[in-house]
Amino acid sequence: MVGLRSRLCLSPGAGHTGAVTVANQITVARILLIPVFVAFALYYGRSCAMGAPVEAWRWAAVGTFALAAGTDGIDGWVARRFNQRSRLGTILDPIADKGLLLTALITLTFSPWPDKFPLWFLVLVIARDLLAIGGALLLGQVAGLRELTPHWTGKVATVAQMTALGFLMLDLPLPWLTLSVWIAGGFTLASGAVYLGVTLKMLGGVE
Repeated sequence: MVGLRSRLCLSPGAGHTGAVTVANQITVARILLIPVFVAFALYYGRSCAMGAPVEAWRWAAVGTFALAAGTDGIDGWVARRFNQRSRLGTILDPIADKGLLLTALITLTFSPWPDKFPLWFLVLVIARDLLAIGGALLLGQVAGLRELTPHWTGKVATVAQMTALGFLMLDLPLPWLTLSVWIAGGFTLASGAVYLGVTLKMLGGVE
């Protein structure tokens, strides 16, 4: 454990630099897993379209997605535990998170899997993310704020979206998939309304 910690710890000021820390390397690994997931998902979709689904491709896609999603908590824990917070990490982490989620949603919406997400769900998720990003950029320019404080509805929406993705990839019965999509859609819509309200309120307070 001491040896591990000595390898992970950096110099006193390193937590505030753009250095490629172990936490950042884990985040980069998550980004690199995205095209791997897409390839497995597309291969499975093609096998379904040909009328001979290859379940090995589906499980490979599920495993890759689970591995990538699992690193989300790991890189954050490493960054906090070993003082590896960095500006590079604050840039890479949301790219990895949103990249994985949106890529999976787009791939599973348009590829010929047995089940797929309704188009309105994909549009809603993308619109909410664009709203959050646009609001943060606008507040940064007008009020000097770097980002919007995450709201619990946004966190629940992300978990619900991940759950819906899992239900679809695991080929659970349609009622469960439909229910998960509507729950995820509801929280996504609610979080978008919260971000919009906060943005408008903060802009209204800027002189």
